[in-house]
Amino acid sequence: GTFTIRLLQTTTFQNTSFVDTEGLGLLEDIELGSLNKRTWSIRFYQPWVRPALPYSDWDTIENLLKIYLQKFSHLINEEAMQKDVPYPFVVQCMAGCELYPNRTSRAFAYVGYNGQDFLSFNTENVTWTISQNTSLSQYVQSFLQNYTAFSELVEMIFNDTCVDDMEVLLHYGKAAVERQ
Repeated sequence: GTFTIRLLQTTTFQNTSFVDTEGLGLLEDIELGSLNKRTWSIRFYQPWVRPALPYSDWDTIENLLKIYLQKFSHLINEEAMQKDVPYPFVVQCMAGCELYPNRTSRAFAYVGYNGQDFLSFNTENVTWTISQNTSLSQYVQSFLQNYTAFSELVEMIFNDTCVDDMEVLLHYGKAAVERQ
């Protein structure tokens, strides 16, 4: 069948100095792990997730996650101050990929703002699309579109790494996925 892996992030910006981030990884509806918001390390929920990838891969994923979260919080706060966005506000991100039976795949990334659709990332043509036409969404879209290193990283992770890692996780978690 078709399988989906999703990474969910909810970040609440209370003010310029207090940011709270929650993160969760899902394979279908199976909770793989979550983000320890104090250390930004991964808490594994299934006994088969950690052994599915080499420790060095998990170290790399955790380091990339920490860099991403630090830059994400800093950039969002910086842009919010420049655009006079009122605090508090919430940013939600969902990213991942679907793997189809014929071994093709589709990657996706969506951003929400205060519970509303805000932006989506088209991995085929490497562009950000606005969901609501506001000056803030246009500004963020333009910023992300011009931040080519980030867009290229997102494209590579979702078009290559996501599917490869999902296949390994499906192999290790086959019994759990079949029970579901």
